[in-house]
Amino acid sequence: MEIYDFRVKKRNDDDFSLNEYKGKVMLIVNTATGCGFTPQYEGLENLYQKYHEKGLEILDFPCNQFGHQAPGTDSEIHQFCTAKYKTTFDQFKKIEVNGEGEEKLYTFLKKEQPYEDVHGIKNKMSMKAIEKISTTCKNPGDIKWNFTKFLVDREGNVVKRYDPTFNPMDMEKDLLELL
Repeated sequence: MEIYDFRVKKRNDDDFSLNEYKGKVMLIVNTATGCGFTPQYEGLENLYQKYHEKGLEILDFPCNQFGHQAPGTDSEIHQFCTAKYKTTFDQFKKIEVNGEGEEKLYTFLKKEQPYEDVHGIKNKMSMKAIEKISTTCKNPGDIKWNFTKFLVDREGNVVKRYDPTFNPMDMEKDLLELL
């Protein structure tokens, strides 16, 4: 199975095939509107504005599994993101990324890139604290928190996994190599 075989749900509950993004670079992120990392929406939108024309797609999957930090309906989450952060990239239906109800796309992503590299002492300390409070992270490779990011190249290979503390603007070099 490859990434283009997956179908996900749009905010309006319509099916969407990731095959639509074939030949594009994808950045897939599980997000939350009430998280300490929520301001990363600004960096994600900056990257999208800068590189969308060159083939970047950002796929936003709200997730309420970590501290219940993505409350509200899909419509309310979308309204928040577009009003506060002016997001224009694709936002999909709220999902689960760990456990019995996890989205199959995330099962695939975690299998392809089971671990993230955490850089810097501050980020390592933050991730240690997050691991202690993350109740849904039970298996190796599970998503630890909101704003875990997966980078997919134009051929559909999941090439990198970034931890939640990783600033989206710091992945610009990686994006340029793929674009």
